[in-house]
Amino acid sequence: MMIQSIHKELHPSRIPITSLMLLLIASFTLAACATSAPSTPWVVELLSPQGYEAQFGADQQHLLIDVRTPEEFASGHIEGAVNIPVEELSQRLGEVTHETPLVVYCRTGNRSATAAQILVNAGYGPVFNLGGIQSWIAAGYPVVD
Repeated sequence: MMIQSIHKELHPSRIPITSLMLLLIASFTLAACATSAPSTPWVVELLSPQGYEAQFGADQQHLLIDVRTPEEFASGHIEGAVNIPVEELSQRLGEVTHETPLVVYCRTGNRSATAAQILVNAGYGPVFNLGGIQSWIAAGYPVVD
């Protein structure tokens, strides 16, 4: 007799409808959270001058950002680059597109590494670090004034 009463209490037809509704709501909520979890953050990819030319040289859409000072930029930069100094980058993110890959460079590669990390931390990607314009020039590629 005791086994029958326990069985009746646990039978699904005896669970109140509100409990079932709460279980369904909780299930849907967990499923929604699982599908809207943030994707894996972008990783900065290092890019040589030759790699840049191979990947972006044939008019492939991207934004090339020179993160040096305006004076350094004026003394010579890679054609098509925009100048956003690394010190101003966080405040000027509105000028940076989310629609295309981003390529950053500086003089030797230190500031571009910082800039690339700023961009990744702000949710941009893919982000490529071209390093320094010195390597670009040493590889025989042109700069414009």
